[in-house]
Amino acid sequence: MFPIRDDNPTLHTSFATFTIIGLNILAWIMLQGFGTHPALAESICEFGLIPGEFLEKLSPGTTISLGNQLTCVTDPHRSWFTPLSSMFMHGSWFHLIINMWFFSIFGDNVEDAMGIGRFFVFYLVCGFGAVAVQLISDPSGAIPMVGASGAIGGVMGAYALLYPKAPVHMLVFIGFYITRLVLPAYFMLGYWFLLQLLGALPATSGTTGGVAFWAHIGGFITGIVLVKPFCNTRRLEVGRLKRSGGESKFRQLP
Repeated sequence: MFPIRDDNPTLHTSFATFTIIGLNILAWIMLQGFGTHPALAESICEFGLIPGEFLEKLSPGTTISLGNQLTCVTDPHRSWFTPLSSMFMHGSWFHLIINMWFFSIFGDNVEDAMGIGRFFVFYLVCGFGAVAVQLISDPSGAIPMVGASGAIGGVMGAYALLYPKAPVHMLVFIGFYITRLVLPAYFMLGYWFLLQLLGALPATSGTTGGVAFWAHIGGFITGIVLVKPFCNTRRLEVGRLKRSGGESKFRQLP
């Protein structure tokens, strides 16, 4: 299932959501060279998070193949900035576009409930939660971890808790047959989370086929746990009132 849009209007301009999308695109252009080689491989090596290197489980000088006869050599000391920088790196155009598409659908409404500053911090904390779970699941891993998926997973977890019945329009692919369905958010996001669990459980390490499933799981759970402390109660209640067709008590006399 692939989400197209949701029927959940926002009440404020999504400045933080637009800024985060812009930062990811800017990183793709300035640091990753639009995905060209060797810029892409170099950015993944320098700014991606290698669990074994960060936790000093890999021997210094360990060589990691990045394809196209390019390698990454681990440093003797951890790079403390990589948990942050890895959130803004991506492995391909497709990786970037899919992440930003999901984020654009669910991020604006969560920002609506939190406000600009709180949402931005929430996004980063969810990303760090995703990194933490990935490190625990694969402490000696040598595959660089990149992508906004963990942080976006946190946003999706928050959305599922805040707007469980919001209609989400989906494209459903069954072989060569494609249909369109409208499902409540809790069903669509619950299905996504189930896929992450199924993808992670057979893995003997934290990754399967290059996908950091445990990071997605960690981000989603972090989002669910932290959504209430980060929410602006007044913004959330006003939003619920307007979406339900209620009227504000404020009046302006003629």
